[in-house]
Amino acid sequence: MTDLPEIAPAVTLETRPFWDATAEGRLILPRCNACSTVIWYPRLFCPSCASDDVSWVDAAGTGTVYSFTVVRKGQGPFAPAAPYVLAYVELDEGPRVMTNIVGCRPDDVTVGQRVVVTFADTGEATALYRFRPADR
Repeated sequence: MTDLPEIAPAVTLETRPFWDATAEGRLILPRCNACSTVIWYPRLFCPSCASDDVSWVDAAGTGTVYSFTVVRKGQGPFAPAAPYVLAYVELDEGPRVMTNIVGCRPDDVTVGQRVVVTFADTGEATALYRFRPADR
């Protein structure tokens, strides 16, 4: 198992607060002030009620593996990292995020496993959010 590449994300006006927080080692999420929906993917309006009254809140950074696959033959810059885990993690706040599970062997990942966020610095004022088993 090789380390995953740390490719800087494309930062937009809508996502800048999120990526700025990752550089500080914090996970934040947009939440609708009108209906309390916690929103993923970051955007300036609520997909549930269409309100544009959205603010950013600190997330716990914990969740459970909802679904995952083990990529055994990566492509491009991910090829040398195979095998690695691509997963959906259901955050304790509700949304499901696509991410990688790190810090364990791919064969040790299970659905329902508790995980905690970790950040990989991209070197470009952002960090990638990934998750590791909570018991490590």
